[in-house]
Amino acid sequence: MTPQGRLTRGRFITLEGVEGAGKTTQLAVTRRCLEDKDIRVIATREPGGSPIGERIRALLLDPSCKGMATDAELLLMFAARAEHIAKTIRPALEQGIWVLCDRFTDATYAYQGGGRGVDPARIAFLEDSVQGSLRPDLTLLLDLPVARGLERAGKRSAPDRFESESQRFFEAVREAYLAISESQPQRVRLIDASPPLEQVSEQVRSAVATFVEAIVP
Repeated sequence: MTPQGRLTRGRFITLEGVEGAGKTTQLAVTRRCLEDKDIRVIATREPGGSPIGERIRALLLDPSCKGMATDAELLLMFAARAEHIAKTIRPALEQGIWVLCDRFTDATYAYQGGGRGVDPARIAFLEDSVQGSLRPDLTLLLDLPVARGLERAGKRSAPDRFESESQRFFEAVREAYLAISESQPQRVRLIDASPPLEQVSEQVRSAVATFVEAIVP
């Protein structure tokens, strides 16, 4: 029997980190690790992950929307998340499919909480209201110095609305992420994203293998 066949519910794995941390690359590494163990998996992202969520994503990332009210940004994030959960995440988990997500609510605590200064209690209220008991089973936090990440991100394409923020903003985002990692070590695995790509990938493979071995008989 495959590992998937022993599970009644899929598992929810998220990848987090500042701009340029390499989440997209390491999400693909994570997916291969799971598929090599015969685990069914889908990959998705936030904001987005559903037809309506993707339309909200386009609005949130549009550079022409610079100056958006912080409350509007926060509520749009959770509006997209509500659709994502209802249309993509919960249906997959209920079918025993594992879900890999490029960012989730930790990003809201980091970007809107750390970066924008939103009270974490307000984010927690929305988190409970929109998600109920749904939380990631494992989070891989890819960490590297902000300046290094922004340098990498700047080589990809024209910056979106968030990528156009100041280094000070991203320093606050990183600090918020590290605080989450420190407060929730059972869920969050801190990955040093500074070394060469293969060394980062090896850290990811090790963390995923340890997680799977702990829950699959």
